[in-house]
Amino acid sequence: MRVDPRRREQRGWYWYDWAASAFSTTVVTVFLGPYLTSIAQAAQDAGQRITLFGVVPVNAESYYPYIVSLSVALQILVMPIVGALADVVKSRRLVMGIAAYIGAIAVMGLWFLEGTAYQVGGLLFVIANVAFGSAIVAYNSFLPEIAEPHERDRVSSIAWAMGYVGGLLLLFVNLGLYLGHESIGISEDTAVRLALLSAGGWWAIFTIIPLKRLRDRPPHHSSGSPVLVSGFRQLSHTLRDLRAYPQALLFLVAFFFYNDGIQTVIGLSATYADIELGLDTTTIISAVIVVQVVGIAGALLLARWARAIGAKRVVLASIVLWSVVLIVAYLLPAGSTIAFMILAAFIGFVLGGSQALSRSLFAQLVPRDREGEYFSLFEVSGSASAVLGPLVFGLTLQFAGSYRLAILFLAVFFVIGGVLLARVDVRAGMAQVADTSARRTLT
Repeated sequence: MRVDPRRREQRGWYWYDWAASAFSTTVVTVFLGPYLTSIAQAAQDAGQRITLFGVVPVNAESYYPYIVSLSVALQILVMPIVGALADVVKSRRLVMGIAAYIGAIAVMGLWFLEGTAYQVGGLLFVIANVAFGSAIVAYNSFLPEIAEPHERDRVSSIAWAMGYVGGLLLLFVNLGLYLGHESIGISEDTAVRLALLSAGGWWAIFTIIPLKRLRDRPPHHSSGSPVLVSGFRQLSHTLRDLRAYPQALLFLVAFFFYNDGIQTVIGLSATYADIELGLDTTTIISAVIVVQVVGIAGALLLARWARAIGAKRVVLASIVLWSVVLIVAYLLPAGSTIAFMILAAFIGFVLGGSQALSRSLFAQLVPRDREGEYFSLFEVSGSASAVLGPLVFGLTLQFAGSYRLAILFLAVFFVIGGVLLARVDVRAGMAQVADTSARRTLT
């Protein structure tokens, strides 16, 4: 029986979430932060002056957070250019593949991170994170091309669920390696370096599947200028053109705020559990696994719910549930291990669905000939929020002196994001896209 070409592309597209999630879980969430911090501390203890690439002096403990912030700032600069390039080059797969393999090779290079070479680790992580964001821009831009409007919630959610499965599977293997390193005769540092190496290899190997199954469409925009010049010109045009799609613009602003809350909760939950609740490392790692496992079911179940009541309503409901998460976290007493694990399951359930449906919802508001550009703005909105949320959290902590009050204050982001999202008229946005596409076809 002949397989529908579009369905084949969808199945291939899913595998990039599986491939790239290894970077998010094994590298960013669990292993690199503590390991790179220990490398920086070893350098500091050896008398080295800890700096950000020889320019800004920092403490060893703050080196990794600053590196993360720097990589996010560079993402914000680079991703719009990558998105514009994806719409003017002949092969969008090539853009995605180059970015993915730069990132994967940089992660595999972390195998050589040992001793006091913290600058090497910082540089490789910055390269990997910028490449990760760039590849995601090109990857997301395929969604409107491979799925009809009525399919996008399902396709996006299946891919997100596959990402959870892939990231969780490799994380289980690496946690087993880390916890059992003595029994197989290797050091703890070697176990961490093997985990980082495996994440890069996983990313590289499974990226082959989407690159083979996705197909390129002819670019809608071309010029005689060099590709990079065309990319900058296209980006400038996108920023001007965004005014013609007010619903897409309103959604991006809403997403900035509520995603800010989501990313800050995820990024600081381990610190909150450690310092404010006094929970041990095993509990925190177990909570990460619970989030991944429940996230698989959450992404798929919320997608089914979206088919019944619409993606926008489901995302709005998830924003309310995120606010409940903050209130519960505020009320948790110290040492409440079981309650924290239940809260982790709750986070996992709303996390995957809210983000997968946000991606498919935005795809409804994107002009068909500018997917790369507009999804770059989507990713920039998400990345920029990763800067503001921790800043607000830190300022609240500094002036109020309370982790609990700081975590509760994040509800402001969900309130603002929810109010703005409620004002997005999805049907009007889709009509704007259809009308503009029709006028361009006639001309």
